[in-house]
Formats: sequence, structure tokens, C-alpha cells
Amino acid sequence: MNFSSLVLMEKDKENKFFTREIGSYKVSDGAEYITKMYYDGNLVNVFFDTKKDVEEWEYTAIFDCFDYESFSEKGYNIEDVDDEYNPTWLVKFEFLPQHEEMEKRLNELCDLILEKIYKVFEDIKNKKEKYE
Repeated sequence: MNFSSLVLMEKDKENKFFTREIGSYKVSDGAEYITKMYYDGNLVNVFFDTKKDVEEWEYTAIFDCFDYESFSEKGYNIEDVDDEYNPTWLVKFEFLPQHEEMEKRLNELCDLILEKIYKVFEDIKNKKEKYE
């Protein structure tokens, strides 16, 4: 499924409710991996996953082989989200008040997600024996 836009909502830190829409941003391929996104008053929080169920061995292999460094190099903080059924990550970065700049930042992130998810599945193709 191709997404044409992502909506960024502000989430109240105390009661965890969404309080307002901050903006809607046109995005590229890669956005389909994003499962939720919000602004917590300090940082933009973007959750993404593999978009498909994985086998048990793949779960471990994906986390082992995923390229975290590429995200860090571009100024994103990335961490694993352990309590999800499939490999899931949380990326945090500063909110950019200029709509066009924020849209560019989100598109950069979408492109990076698409590239790194594809790469990690390629990288683990022949590693089933290692992780079983």
C-alpha cells in the first residue's frame, strides 16, 4: 500500500491523549512501514516495523543485522521496541516548525526505512541455520 501523506499529532505527556494535529506531510515510499507517529512536546516519535510477520529466527536475525548506524549518522535516535510481535523500532528526532523542512525530514526518514528494511531482509536470507 502506498501512502501519500502522514499526519503528525501532538500527544499530551501526562494523559497520553492526542491534543491536536500539527501537520500533514506528503511522503514517499517507505511510509508504509510506519505504524504510528506523534510529537511529545520535545521530539517527534516514529514507530516502524517490518510490515509483515516474521519467523522466530528472523526476529533475532533482523535485530542483529539491522543498520542502526545509518540512522544515527543522519541525526536520528533509534532504538528497538521489544514488546511487539514483529521487529519494531522507535526513531526520535527534533520537530522542525517549517512545514517544508519537516516534510523533507520525514521523506528522508521514509527513504532510509525502505532502504534498510529491504537490505536487512536481503542480508538474512541465507542465515537461517545460524539463528535456529
